[in-house]
Amino acid sequence: MAIRRRTDPEEGRDAVRAWAADPAAAKRAVLGPAVRHTLELFAEDFPGGSVELRVPPHGAVQAIAGMHHHRGTPPAVVETDAATWLELVTGRLTWDDARASGRITASGERSDLSSMLPLPGPRRDAREATAEPGPAGECA
Repeated sequence: MAIRRRTDPEEGRDAVRAWAADPAAAKRAVLGPAVRHTLELFAEDFPGGSVELRVPPHGAVQAIAGMHHHRGTPPAVVETDAATWLELVTGRLTWDDARASGRITASGERSDLSSMLPLPGPRRDAREATAEPGPAGECA
């Protein structure tokens, strides 16, 4: 089943770049599209419905193949805040460090996302946003 996109991919990439350039200054207008875009990418890369990934108040997706359920919340739930999620998908924070510091709640089978993160596209976008310009004005 295809993921129904709510976020324009270019708007999402721009939001990830804006967040990466200055995470402390990122407001809801940047966080929302960045989170929704990366949640949609995650659900595309790991289709299924056995894990619900929540990043309130910006979005939630069901992903990861496994135990099929018919109604309500899947058997596994992962929840975190926007900053933690964006740090995870861009590779600025590891799953283990986020869990150890209590920045993620994860319960149920298949709720360990360590092997699935970071996501290549957002990681590249974040690196490009913070790259120092080279001698010809190009990114290094």
